[in-house]
Amino acid sequence: MRILGIDPGYAIVGVGMIEYINTKHILLEASAVTTPAGMPFADRLNCIYNGIHRQIETHRPDALACEKLFFNTNAKTAIDVAQARGVILLAARQKDVPVYEYTPLQVKQSIVGYGRAEKRQVQEMVKLFLNLTAIPKPDDIADALAIAVCHAHTAGSSLMAL
Repeated sequence: MRILGIDPGYAIVGVGMIEYINTKHILLEASAVTTPAGMPFADRLNCIYNGIHRQIETHRPDALACEKLFFNTNAKTAIDVAQARGVILLAARQKDVPVYEYTPLQVKQSIVGYGRAEKRQVQEMVKLFLNLTAIPKPDDIADALAIAVCHAHTAGSSLMAL
């Protein structure tokens, strides 16, 4: 199963593409779609859409796993990230790629086995699962890979219903 993991944002969208075969995780891509701060917001959304569309065209994923939004402070940031998520989900939908969404708690539970795990613990486990020499940077890429690994672990399990 090929899984495109996405950590949504509007300045940096983390992208992690893995293949999961017989409990083995294979890294295919770890990158980011970035947009400059001064760019008009509609152009940033277009850039994100095009970047995700290219990833789907290149890797032909069986699933797109995306982090569900969780914001409790800045409403403007939440709205902007939600708009970025919208174009990401649209790119997947237009290519008939099924979309799965996971909360940060679900990702931590799947990767570390504990829903309140620290970010560094999740990153170390992603490094281990993917047999990497270092934790991917920036954090958005590591988060995208964690989301992809989470989907690999939970696809078809009872965790999908959470």
